[in-house]
Amino acid sequence: MSDFMLWHYDGQTAVRRDVRLQPDEAGFRLEEPDSGWTGAPVDWADLIVIGSEKGRSAYGHRAIAGWRMGFSGDAPAQIAAHLPKGERYGRWIDRFGFWPAAGVFTLVAALVVWGVAEAPTVIAPLIPQSWENRMGDAMVGDFGGRFCHTPAGDAALHALVARIDPKGEARQVEIANIPIVNAVTLPGGRIILFDGLVQQAGSADEVAGVLGHELGHVRHRDTLTGLVRQMGLSVVLGGFGGNAGGYLNGVLSLSYGRDAESAADGVAIGQMQAAAISPAGTAAFFERMGGKGKAGEVDQAMTWLSSHPLSTARRQRFEQAWVKGAAYRPALDLAQWRALRTACRADDNVARPWGDGF
Repeated sequence: MSDFMLWHYDGQTAVRRDVRLQPDEAGFRLEEPDSGWTGAPVDWADLIVIGSEKGRSAYGHRAIAGWRMGFSGDAPAQIAAHLPKGERYGRWIDRFGFWPAAGVFTLVAALVVWGVAEAPTVIAPLIPQSWENRMGDAMVGDFGGRFCHTPAGDAALHALVARIDPKGEARQVEIANIPIVNAVTLPGGRIILFDGLVQQAGSADEVAGVLGHELGHVRHRDTLTGLVRQMGLSVVLGGFGGNAGGYLNGVLSLSYGRDAESAADGVAIGQMQAAAISPAGTAAFFERMGGKGKAGEVDQAMTWLSSHPLSTARRQRFEQAWVKGAAYRPALDLAQWRALRTACRADDNVARPWGDGF
């Protein structure tokens, strides 16, 4: 062991010394035979690996900056047993092994991704209702006077809302002069039925089913949850004044997810049953929207790529909710239905539809 030669810098001078390592009880001392120099005692635990490459090893001292010790080749077994090991991947990875560590990191990454996806369902209920209401109020202004109002049309809409939403969970329900077969739920319990949807519907019962579905989104605060997920909490909680248009665009392109859509359909069926309105009309609506026949295996598989359940499945669900012999009543009488369908055409003050020279 006395012939095992190393090089050494003491961290105080720039002198490179050729030294021998002399072990003692707790560690070792370094000595330079030619000059008679002897270094201070060093504990094995104070050594840290600086580098190890192609048979050359270098070590530093935890407490002394610039302290260095190195050698080439293999250290004697008595010394090698005390030397710290080099880190191949990092301290923790080397301790557990590469593949176990990779498995743990993969699991953690999966949990993070899951947390990001699920966090909005936890965050959204914590946002004050007053903030959500302010956001919805700001978005309503972006419809630019396109809400249709006539005395008869307003009375018919109020009658329909009273049947489907007797507890007043929705703060406002409007018909917008927009020729799109759609409806949208804004934050703060605001439901907008587009005139294109009303014109496409074959009866007030069909509109009642759509209204009940949107009421489900209101009840579950799905719009706010979707906005948190889609645009980030900073956007949702940012200033409401100048970004209403951006929020509205986000809502119009919002996808709630299959679970939320299915739950909203459940609310629609429940509200229609309580109001004694037949779900057969809504089933017919989904049939016209592409829900004829039965869903094939390929169609069922493709639901994993869709944010909505298949129209076929939704039609079947509303059909199954129909009860033979039940005392159903139309959602509106013929005069009310006619007033609802003509509300936008009869309103001389309503703004032109989007896309009509706008």
